Amino acid sequence: MVNMNFGQALEQLKNGSLVARQGWNGKNMHLWLKQGFEIKTEFCKDPILKSLCENNDGSIIGLPTICMKTADNKVMTGWVPTQTDMFAEDWFVVEY
Repeated sequence: MVNMNFGQALEQLKNGSLVARQGWNGKNMHLWLKQGFEIKTEFCKDPILKSLCENNDGSIIGLPTICMKTADNKVMTGWVPTQTDMFAEDWFVVEY
């Protein structure tokens, strides 16, 4: 396992890798980059998102976002690093 800084980990995310920190206490926690994509009205279950699509000729673009698999097997979209995460040197690529 090769340790990286946050900038290197971010580049790995952009290349499609899963990344995590050794300093995280949660089992199997990791991050991945969800690419941007077109969201169509017919796929929407969220009423607000569906309305946004309907008011935009039937679709809207979802921007890229970093997602986290949490320690309790949930998914967090829109993960934002703390300052501790940004300055950490213990990032690594997760073998999936």
